[in-house]
Amino acid sequence: MRLPIRVLATASTLPGTAVSTAEVARAAMPDRDPQELERRIGIATRYFAGPTPPAATLGAQVLAEALSRAGLAPSALRRIIFVSSTGGDFLIPATANALCRELGVEHTCDAFDVNNACVGFLTGFDLAARTVATGLGPVAVVVVETLSRHIAKEEARSYVVLGDAAAAVILGASEAGGVLAAAFGNVGSLLGSVYLGHPGLTGKTEIIEFAASNDEIGRIALLGLRRSTDAVLSQAGLGIDAVDWVVPHQPNGTMLTKIVAELGVAPDRVVPVVREIGSVGAASVAVGLDRLLGTGRVKPGHRILLVGVGAGLAYGALLLEVPA
Repeated sequence: MRLPIRVLATASTLPGTAVSTAEVARAAMPDRDPQELERRIGIATRYFAGPTPPAATLGAQVLAEALSRAGLAPSALRRIIFVSSTGGDFLIPATANALCRELGVEHTCDAFDVNNACVGFLTGFDLAARTVATGLGPVAVVVVETLSRHIAKEEARSYVVLGDAAAAVILGASEAGGVLAAAFGNVGSLLGSVYLGHPGLTGKTEIIEFAASNDEIGRIALLGLRRSTDAVLSQAGLGIDAVDWVVPHQPNGTMLTKIVAELGVAPDRVVPVVREIGSVGAASVAVGLDRLLGTGRVKPGHRILLVGVGAGLAYGALLLEVPA
C-alpha cells in the first residue's frame, strides 16, 4: 500500500512559559513531595500558553516556519489539516479557516479540522499522505494543543501532566519511499478513560478528567500501541529490527519506559520529549518527529515508526521510509 510521499519540512514550538513539576505540585498536590512526583510521572517541565493567543495564531506561526524551511509560499499548499484534541478556537467554522486567514490564504486550498484525541496527528498525517499520493499536494498538517486551558488544579491527575505545544509537517510527492504501511483502530467500549465534556451540552465549564485508574489507562494504551505496531509491521513484511527510529505518543515518562519495553526497541532508537514538554496530546508525536528530523541523524532509506494511542479508545501507527 506504499504511499509515495516525502516530508518536505517540519516545525514545532512550545508556547508560553515553562512550568516546573514543583510548581504544579504546590498548586494541585501540596502534600506531595515534588521530587517524588517528578520521578513518578517522568516530567520536569511543561509549557502553559496562557489564555492567548488563539490556537489558529499558534498554528499559523508554526506552519509559517515549516513553509519557510520548505521554501514554499502559503499559496503553494493545496490542503491544510488542523488538528486539536480540544476543538480549536470554535466549533463553527473550522479553526483551519482562521489559520488560513492568519496566513493570508484565499481560494488556493481547502482547510478543515480533525479531532481524534492523542492520535489526531497520525490521523491527519494519514489523510495528508493519501491526498498527496492521489495527486493533490503539497499538504500541511498543523497540530495545536492548548490543554492548559482545559485543566484545573482540582483535577490534579490531569493538571500535573498536561501541557501545550504546536507543530506542523508539510508533505509532498515522491517517487520513492513514503508511507509503507498504516493501521488505525478504535475500541468504543473504552471511550470513557479520558474525558472532556461539551460545554454546550453540560452547561458548565469543562475540564479534562482521567476517569480510569493509571494502571487501567496504561494497560489499554499498551494494548493499542502493540496492536497498531504489529499491524503495520505485518503489512510491510518487516520486523521491529528493520525500524531505525520510533516516535511514540508519550503521555508521561513512566509510560514511555513501558512503551519502549513493550515494543522491544533500544532506547537510543526512540525520541524522548515528554520530560521537557509534558503530555501534549496529539502534538506529542508531531514534536517528536520534528526533533528527530532536526538531529541530522535520519538518512535516506531509514524507516520511522510513528505510533500513538488516545481517548476513544483510538490507536494508530504509520511506517515511513525516508526517500533518497
